[in-house]
Amino acid sequence: MNKQHLQNLIFTFTISIFLVALVSARLFPDVPSLIPPGIPPATAWDAFRNFTGCHHGENYNGLSNLKNYFHRFGYIPHAPPTNFSDNFDDDLAAAIKTYQKNFNINITGELDEKTLHQIVLPRCGVADIINGTTTMNPGTETETTSNGDSNSKPRFHTVSHFTVFPGQPRWPAGKQELTYSFYPGNELTKTVKSVFATAFARWSEVARLKFTETELYYNADIKIGFFSGDHGDGEPFDGILGTLAHAFSPTNGRFHLDAAEDWVVSGDVSKSALPTAVDLESVAVHEIGHLLGLGHSSVEEAIMFPTISSRSKKVVLTEDDVKGIQYIYGRNPSFNGSTTMSSPEKNSGNGGCRVASLWSPSILFPLLTFAFSHLMF
Repeated sequence: MNKQHLQNLIFTFTISIFLVALVSARLFPDVPSLIPPGIPPATAWDAFRNFTGCHHGENYNGLSNLKNYFHRFGYIPHAPPTNFSDNFDDDLAAAIKTYQKNFNINITGELDEKTLHQIVLPRCGVADIINGTTTMNPGTETETTSNGDSNSKPRFHTVSHFTVFPGQPRWPAGKQELTYSFYPGNELTKTVKSVFATAFARWSEVARLKFTETELYYNADIKIGFFSGDHGDGEPFDGILGTLAHAFSPTNGRFHLDAAEDWVVSGDVSKSALPTAVDLESVAVHEIGHLLGLGHSSVEEAIMFPTISSRSKKVVLTEDDVKGIQYIYGRNPSFNGSTTMSSPEKNSGNGGCRVASLWSPSILFPLLTFAFSHLMF
């Protein structure tokens, strides 16, 4: 290798890295060879499976992490002044019972296999119980009002099994058309953006709402972006699976997705070579529900149910979802009671796309190949 060739290699590789660095998140085809055969991927909450059969009143190493999980999603409302203990105490038992009620599991207060199987599923990062004033599984219509007392709890409604955020935040009544935009640093393709357009259309089909994409990210009502780890909103992402995305209630408009996930954009997600494949549209439809003011539902078939398994697809609004969004915004006059987009849709996803880090092997290998090709020829 002569000096000129070496200089060409360094220059080509540097330029390639620079071009990739301009994009904080890229989408690339599924690369099944990167997944070791027969080895299940480590996910955020796998260790919780070890607590199957743990008993009240005893100590178990790492149980404090499970308490942090329940605190994060609203089941233990108040954190201790220091750290959670590893003791299986009354607060944990009560949290488990409420969780089991919300997820339609036999209420025992014990960490049985079915409960822990539900706990470790990928899920939305929005809490199931917010400020102690909401519940996923109301079953009946309830209302709390201030009655002129500014110190009382905010007004909160639940009808059927859908829920809304405390105070029932919504986009202003006179603002039926909302704009949305994508974080410029992600440089998403038209194909990826079209997935979000379809997800928005599912809600506008049934309610008095319209959604329009704009290039003006910082002026948009809804701001969508893929981010990794701690990204500055107080809700850090945790890597593969775990929490997939989160969105804020009206009129905040922020919608963030975990860039570490294996996001499937099109095709049959159930056939993806990646066991960690997550259907992008399914997550988008769910998070848009939060952007519009809906909380979580205990109806497992509903879009607003908090969890979704990897390699599965759920994009069709159920009756519970429709009732919820129409309760807030009213019915789309053109809606005839059945969604035109709800033709039979199975779990799907041949291969997939994911948001990759800059140093992913799938990016570095093509760059090295490109550099050496210029060196050799």
